Amino acid sequence: MAIFLTGSTGYLGSYLAHGLFTGHIDRLNLLVRAKSEQEARERLWQSLQLHLAFPEFLEYIHSRVRIFRGDLTAGRFGLSDEEYRALVDSTDSILHCAASLNRKSEKQCLNVNLRGSLEVIQLARRAQNRNGLRRYSHVSTVAVAGKRRNEVIGEDTSIDWNLSDYDPYARTKKFCEHMAHQLLADVPHTIFRPAIVLGDSRKPETTQFEMVQAFDKLARFPVLPLRPADKIDIVPANYVAAAIVKIHQAAEPKYGIYHLSSGVGSQTFKEITDALAEAGGWSKPSYQPWLGGPFSKTVNWLAFKGGAVGYGASLLKVFWPYLDWNTVFDNTRVVEEMGEAPAKFSTYAYPLLKFSRENKFKYPAKPWPADAGKSAVVSAGSAAR
Repeated sequence: MAIFLTGSTGYLGSYLAHGLFTGHIDRLNLLVRAKSEQEARERLWQSLQLHLAFPEFLEYIHSRVRIFRGDLTAGRFGLSDEEYRALVDSTDSILHCAASLNRKSEKQCLNVNLRGSLEVIQLARRAQNRNGLRRYSHVSTVAVAGKRRNEVIGEDTSIDWNLSDYDPYARTKKFCEHMAHQLLADVPHTIFRPAIVLGDSRKPETTQFEMVQAFDKLARFPVLPLRPADKIDIVPANYVAAAIVKIHQAAEPKYGIYHLSSGVGSQTFKEITDALAEAGGWSKPSYQPWLGGPFSKTVNWLAFKGGAVGYGASLLKVFWPYLDWNTVFDNTRVVEEMGEAPAKFSTYAYPLLKFSRENKFKYPAKPWPADAGKSAVVSAGSAAR
């Protein structure tokens, strides 16, 4: 039997796959969009090389993985009847991480987040009916809390259907949680809500750059249109992934919903910018909150322009509401489960920015080794079945 993991070729999903490989013995059923087995393995290598050397990667793929080449949004993932039956029969728990984070495209969020989650929930339903399902875990977001200001929010008070949502991403993820609760009421299920996932507290390397670029733009401003004492809830990817893997694998987690966040320990903008200025040797910014309105309007206008300026403005436009809401999410539950709080962003922010700038906000990915050979991959894929 195996854990069905979605999103393994994405940023957080790669952390989850690595955590399951190195900390547990379960086999993994991985859904990968690809035209061939080799392309699927190359996509996984692009994702997992952040964590593994190629020989280790190949060993895990050969011994612990069955790849299902399919599309999250297609009926039964676009798999053949035989493949889908095999997926249902061999899945004893599900960890659904795949999602569209495109906060500007309602169409993409509806397709990937809602339609995709419904397909995963239907798989969970069939696996439950066939052999019983140990657990269904769904990776959501703290943004399901909707438009809030100046609050500390607990897991059980996050969703208020009377509140407006910031964007299509938050709205669709809120409905995904609702579907899981309604359609899998008889299945043990856990909801994980990460805050702003940014970087890794143990190393500077990352493959996720959009939010880093937004911070880079702000870090270069001599004047910031923010309130210096406002807090921003940032949590490192390694902590988020470790919590998800540990709780998903637990026999009986203590709670049904977890905020994977920094909670009241979240740092203020001033704490973060002071730490960056000290580490980078540049001047500390001046804070002028009254510029927030004009800044937001200017960013919205520039976002429609082309070139680097337009791209930078579009990043700030997308993330601005999350910078301006001064809301943090109580993390007492996850700290209790993990026995420790996440590292503070200021302790690893500068190495993250330095790596990103030096690599022009692109991960220096290694190609599939030419001498690895395809025959071994094919035979290993057959053996994994």
